[in-house]
Amino acid sequence: MPQMFPMYWIILFIYFLMIFLFFNIMNYFIMMNLKILHVKKMCFLKNFKKKNLWKW
Repeated sequence: MPQMFPMYWIILFIYFLMIFLFFNIMNYFIMMNLKILHVKKMCFLKNFKKKNLWKW
């Protein structure tokens, strides 16, 4: 049992580290996508407004 104890902690630590890294990476990608979408949406709205002004 004393031999198993450090191994258990190491596995637990690695497991938490993996989760933490995974969430950070996911968050980063989500933020990147949101920025890209936001930029696309802004461009689209600008074009849409221009077209509407041109029509009117």
